[in-house]
Amino acid sequence: MKILLTNDDGVNARGISVLREIALQISGDVWTCAPDTEQSAASRGVSLHNPVRLKKIDERIYSVTGTPTDSVIVAMKALMPDSPPDLILSGVNRGQNLAEDVTFSGTVAGALQGMQMGVPSVALSLARGFQGASSLPWETALAHGPQVLRDLLDKGWAKNVVPNVNFPDTPVDGVKGVQFTRQGHRDFQMTGVDRRDHPRGGDYFWLTYGAKKSDPPQGTDLRAIYDGYVSITPLHTDLTHEDSLAKLLT
Repeated sequence: MKILLTNDDGVNARGISVLREIALQISGDVWTCAPDTEQSAASRGVSLHNPVRLKKIDERIYSVTGTPTDSVIVAMKALMPDSPPDLILSGVNRGQNLAEDVTFSGTVAGALQGMQMGVPSVALSLARGFQGASSLPWETALAHGPQVLRDLLDKGWAKNVVPNVNFPDTPVDGVKGVQFTRQGHRDFQMTGVDRRDHPRGGDYFWLTYGAKKSDPPQGTDLRAIYDGYVSITPLHTDLTHEDSLAKLLT
């Protein structure tokens, strides 16, 4: 099995090295093509107005001056045009991609691009800020990731779906199990702005993003992570709200 890795934290991020360790437990044929700098929250951005450069870092490891989506496109079209990967893994992201996060996540976007190009793809993220840990427990993703992927590969999934895997920020032995979930929705606004005075006059803004807990129902990705479970949510790109469409057509 040929596996391609990407992410949105950058080719030198800790998470993609963890992902490589996970992937090597499934196959010896592992490739990496990821952004050369952090592209968090890049969503499905494509560099249509700037050139994209590809750089070889090591054997089967490359960086791209662009987004996660760019990385997958360049890998598929330039690195392996005649021998595409059998599986694309995006992550392991430094922080959760749950609920509304998935619509602007570069991690999820990398997997969605792989799916769109006909390759089974999975997004993987490690939650942070919920269990009070002083540092991210990367060993949790490393310990549970291989079996989670093996189980997914055994079960299979639809061609137009991306499994969105989130690991809880608990110690390895604190993970309670795996739950298959639906996308949740938070009951508060996560984003804001920090307005500051510019030394040369006028204002400028830092965009802020919160991470406090909401109160989601059982069965959602949020609740699973809060309760210490690995969450796996099948995502797809069809954003049509069927009930509204049916009402508008009457």
